[in-house]
Amino acid sequence: MKLNADLTERASVHAAQLPWQASPIAGVERRMLHRVGAEVAQASTIVRYASGSRFSAHTHTGGEEFLVLEGVFQDEHGDYPAGSYIRNPPQSRHTPGSAPGTTLFVKLWQFDLQDRTHVRLHADKLARVSDATRPGVQVSPLFKDAHEDVRLEFWAAGARVELPLPEGGEFLLLEGQFQEGGERFEPQSWLRLPRASRLQADIGAQGAKVWAKLGHLGHLAQLKPPGAA
Repeated sequence: MKLNADLTERASVHAAQLPWQASPIAGVERRMLHRVGAEVAQASTIVRYASGSRFSAHTHTGGEEFLVLEGVFQDEHGDYPAGSYIRNPPQSRHTPGSAPGTTLFVKLWQFDLQDRTHVRLHADKLARVSDATRPGVQVSPLFKDAHEDVRLEFWAAGARVELPLPEGGEFLLLEGQFQEGGERFEPQSWLRLPRASRLQADIGAQGAKVWAKLGHLGHLAQLKPPGAA
């Protein structure tokens, strides 16, 4: 399967407007944003666990990154409420599920395959730092290495937010509203801009809270998950 697989093109998905699709696990549904491959895939997805649903134990050979949007995610390592940001690196193993139910933004097979860094943060409790080069922008860093820079960004109401993207950028709107490229983005809207592009976003009256990943598309293009054509 290929969905928004061409990393040289702008891509957007308004996930909240999509129907939920069943996964192979009972009680787990998804809204797909980007996918290259079958069930083992390079993928970006909104995933919803019904109360009491659970996967069997498995290993993430290509790594797993996720942000808890609603409810509480659980595995043998702990309970992670909304706002939790988790990175399970390649070769990590767990048994995921949720007793109360949860909704996640999940990315698979997008790590440096040598990465062994576990990250478990409550993103909403991190300090915000004003960006001196972009008025109306505050940043909470989540993770950074040679391949990517992951953060929460907070965009002030009515601001014009611009950002050069020499190595591309990806954005998931968590709260608020903005417009980019003549398109209106609301919560669970996802935007990916290619290398050598520029974000130019006009922020709505409520401001915006955005998960952002920058500088990663060149690295992403080199990764080939099993089964990807």
